[in-house]
Amino acid sequence: MGQQLVIEVNRTHVRIEHPAPVYSVAFSPDGQTLASGSRDHTVRLWRVSDGTLLRTLEGHTGPVLSVAFSPDGQTLASGSFDNTVRLWRVSDGTLLYILVGYTDWVYSVAFSPDGQILASGSYNNTVRLWRAADGVLLRTLEGHIGSVESVDFSPDGQTLASGSRDGTVRLWRVSDGTLLSILKGHTNQVLSVAFSSDRQILASGSHDTTVRLWRVSDGTLLRTLEGHTDWVESVTFSPDGQTLASGSDDNTVRLWRVSDGTLLHTLAGHTNPVWSVAFSPNGRTLASGSYDNTVRLWQID
Repeated sequence: MGQQLVIEVNRTHVRIEHPAPVYSVAFSPDGQTLASGSRDHTVRLWRVSDGTLLRTLEGHTGPVLSVAFSPDGQTLASGSFDNTVRLWRVSDGTLLYILVGYTDWVYSVAFSPDGQILASGSYNNTVRLWRAADGVLLRTLEGHIGSVESVDFSPDGQTLASGSRDGTVRLWRVSDGTLLSILKGHTNQVLSVAFSSDRQILASGSHDTTVRLWRVSDGTLLRTLEGHTDWVESVTFSPDGQTLASGSDDNTVRLWRVSDGTLLHTLAGHTNPVWSVAFSPNGRTLASGSYDNTVRLWQID
């Protein structure tokens, strides 16, 4: 397998060495497996308990920018610089489908909570909704005037958020593709979006170095989280919705209290930009993927 798990001296986190920069990380629904998408064109599956490399999924011809597990944990989706989305069977790494039609990079993929729909955001300024069971294209959402860097479904599956290089976040009704609202306030491109578990708050991370929290029901800006000194590449809520994690080009991960925006912790150790952060399903572990060729697993008290 080759890769080794390295336990830091302070034992606050573990480090998994990767052969190339890591662009995306995602936990399986049972929390036992971590997927990573990399600049080396691969997706890798790791055992969380000890960092063992379980499987390498090969086939993409460009860097893998986003990975996401289906809610039942049986399928993994990956979006790539090679203009495709690929669906893999997790149990044995079999490639199930290649979703084609894009003419540009696929930045982000996300499954609906019921696992029936896969959303993808692309450099060609669109969001596409695919039937996960067979890869049929259901709908194309148009309106952004910049590349779509991130997509996320609300927990009830009724709303999709998309963050774009045009500096906006858009909320769409999944059932018919209607544009519900446009959230404006960031002064530069939006690199990541994430819903809280109760659907009431949407977080967005931006090139403008801030994280913004929005009330989903009416688009009101609730608060702006400041402290990062470089682009915020990724945001994610803890399962209970009380904590938000953000990964940044300033090489840090920050943990914020959602209720009042207080900075709780700054997690240092990466030596290059942090491109992706993800909480485990039980909220006790945070994964971060970085351009420094590592995945780090942090224990959250």
